[in-house]
Formats: sequence, structure tokens, C-alpha cells
Amino acid sequence: MNIKTKKNNWTKVKFGDVVRNANSVERDPKKAGIERIVGLEHLDPGDLHIHRWNDPENGTSFSRKFVPGQTLFGKRRAYQRKVAFAEFEGICSGDILTFEPVDPEKLLPELLPFICQSEPFLDHALGTSAGSLSPRTSWKALSSYEFSLPPIKEQKRIAELLWAADLVYESYRRLIDRANQYYLSLIDERLFSEEYKTVSISDVAIINKNNLSDSNTKKTYQFSYIDISAIPHPKILGNVETHKFATAPSRARRCVENGDILVSTVRPNLKAFVRLNSLEGPHIASTGFAVISPRDHTLGSLIFHSLFSRRFSAYCEGRVTGTSYPAISAKDIASFTLNLPETNDLRQIISRELDGADAAILNIQRHVKKCQSLRNKLVQRLLEVGEYYV
Repeated sequence: MNIKTKKNNWTKVKFGDVVRNANSVERDPKKAGIERIVGLEHLDPGDLHIHRWNDPENGTSFSRKFVPGQTLFGKRRAYQRKVAFAEFEGICSGDILTFEPVDPEKLLPELLPFICQSEPFLDHALGTSAGSLSPRTSWKALSSYEFSLPPIKEQKRIAELLWAADLVYESYRRLIDRANQYYLSLIDERLFSEEYKTVSISDVAIINKNNLSDSNTKKTYQFSYIDISAIPHPKILGNVETHKFATAPSRARRCVENGDILVSTVRPNLKAFVRLNSLEGPHIASTGFAVISPRDHTLGSLIFHSLFSRRFSAYCEGRVTGTSYPAISAKDIASFTLNLPETNDLRQIISRELDGADAAILNIQRHVKKCQSLRNKLVQRLLEVGEYYV
């Protein structure tokens, strides 16, 4: 392949000169036969496809209609990068703008979502957003965005390359969905089978075993502090900060060690749960966690997987208290039950099976991230730098 750089026949245009905000209205979607209601929460950051929606049978206050071929752009909190290419008709939130080319012979509809995903466009959206809690940009502000537009023939080639990259990404994403369903089914079959003995977590582990106290802790005691923000994603321990006890946050009290499981008691639906296995030096966790210390490594594995079960999610939903910060208690966690074989050999077999399924999902997720990175680089090279392959 040869690399071509941006040619002089790329035209500088304003977004509003080649794109219109359709802004069609449909106030009775059920009567119009529309079957999908899309809110901003249904658009996934960085994903051009819409995978979830609500049913109009449940009612909606939305009235903005979109049709196949339009590009949907989330104008609220633009930093979330919510852009989608409509593959069906529906009704969407007023926080979603509906873009389409003014003239499809000058701007290819299939290229438009990638323009909206480009860094310069998103920077413009962020720079023109107003408001502190929920910053929003507007069609008027976005219409002034300027960019270089290639001839339609080159647009087709660029769009072909970008959609090919997206196809690879989508294949891995669907694979993750299937792997997750298999993992959840495996947990149900292996950890909640009636043929095994029912035990509570407190039967096989200790909850909040050790805590720091003001009277018995030196002010100079230094440790790495794990708070809720240190778990950016389920099962992942991110960056931690070093503190001395005298100046540490008041919630820095839970003593933890390798093998322990941290369960965020606040908003357990977010699954900020992590199993500690590579700590170096003393670590202290926030009292926002319940610390589960299993009797042995195998039990730790089984308990940890059970926390990601559909049963544990339903269990938490039935016990959370509070509205602003819905939470469960350490006692709730201690009382959760699962079914375990009495022999250690069988427990180890189940543990290896669940660990293997979990590791496979993590491996696929790494591939998804690589695909996203590749697609973003392609957008940058093809649309911003102007290089493409022929």
C-alpha cells in the first residue's frame, strides 16, 4: 500500500454548511409505529452502535425523531464521547442532536459519525459547552466548527477503512457479551447448585478483620490508601496514594492484605469489587469497603466470583438503603449465601473453571481496547492528518 497525504483539493468547510440538525418531531411514537426510545444513557462512549433502548409502551417525554443514516451526538457532557450511527428509526432525548448531510453527494452520511468522533470536533464541543453540573454544547455552537473535507471519492475510501476497523471492534464487543453471559451462567451453575451445601460468606471468611485505631496507630505510620476511586472498573485496582496516618483521610481504617476481597458497600450495583493479589507494603482501605478475608485461596476465588452473580445483584437491590448514596452493610455481605462442595478438590476444580472464564473475558477486553485505539488512530490519520492508503 502507498500512503497518500492530504491534497490541495480538500475543502475547508463549516460544519453547519454541510450538515443539518434534522430536529424532526414525533409526539406519538406508538401511533407512528416507532418501537425504540433512546436516551443519552443508551449511547455507549466510543461505540457507534446503539445496543439498548426503552419501549414506547412504558411512555416517554421525548419527541425528537431519528431515522437510519443519521448521526446522533450527545450534546450534554460531550467529554463522554457519545456518538452513534442510527441503523433504525426511533425517538431520542432532547440531549441528543440528530445530524445528517445537507447534500449526500458532498458529504457521505457514513463518514459523518467519524467526523463527530474526531478529537478536533470533540474539543470544539467541549470548548463551547456551558454549565457546571451538566455542561451542554448547542447546534449553533457546533455549526461553526471548521474542518477540511475531502472529495466524495476519497470520503468513500476513508469511510470504508474506518467501518472495516469498526467491524473488528464490534466483533470483539459481541464476543465479550457472549463470554459474559457464559460466565454468569457458569457462576449460577457452579456456586448456587442445590446439590451442594449452603454456606454464608461469614461461614468461610471474616469481615473487616483488622482496623486502624487512633490510640494504637503511630502518626508517622505510612501506607498506600485504597479508596473507592482506586477501582476504576470492576476487578481492577488502579492508582493508590501514599499517606501518613496523621494526615490521611479519616476513612482510611481498613487493614488489608493479599488474598482479601474489597467490596464497595456504596452503590454496589457499580460492582467496585476487587481481589487483592499483588500488594507490596502496607495498604489501608476506606471504610466505604467491606473487607472479606477468606479462610483460604480457593474459597476467596469462589466468594469473589459469587459477587458478580445475578443473585448477588438482586440480593443487594433488596437491601440497599438511602437515596443519594444507596448502600448495603457489612452484615448484609456476611449473610449472603452460596452453595459449595464440601471437598477441597471439587472447590479447586470449580475455582479454576471460573478463573479461566474470567481470564478469557479480560483477554477479550484487552483486544477491544486495542481495536478502539486503532480506530481512533485511523480517524486521526485519515481525517485530521489526511493520510490514507491506496
